[in-house]
Amino acid sequence: MTTAKNLPMEGGCRCGRVRLKISAPPLLTMACHCTGCQRMTASAYSLSAAIPSEGFEVTKGEPVIGGLHGTTKHYFCPHCMSWMFTRPEGMDWFVNLRVTMLDDPSWFTPFIETWTSEKLAFAETGAVHSYAALPEMAAYEGLVKEYMARS
Repeated sequence: MTTAKNLPMEGGCRCGRVRLKISAPPLLTMACHCTGCQRMTASAYSLSAAIPSEGFEVTKGEPVIGGLHGTTKHYFCPHCMSWMFTRPEGMDWFVNLRVTMLDDPSWFTPFIETWTSEKLAFAETGAVHSYAALPEMAAYEGLVKEYMARS
């Protein structure tokens, strides 16, 4: 499994008006097949890496909240509208970064895939673990440990 070894890593939206930096390795990498991610990415699934909050920063520009504007906050570039990252409700310890925002996402492989109950029939990710919805909260500690051991 290839991982993010060359930290810090930088990235940005499509137009470059919002830039970001990660200085901590991901806790977990994922593909989400939910219909919300399908619609927000205009693709079969979204790809993300859970980055510890202290290892994530926006270095240029001011992202805006988009998506459903609910308790979970999805951040976009205000100009090109690229979906950049998510801050899930009640989980302040990490930022769910869309890894394709990184300048070099070539290291990325999804470790888990979620919401396979909503996946498109052709969509395959190669993830090690698959879940019909989300893993139980109690499973995350073991998943993070297993991911980190493989990294």
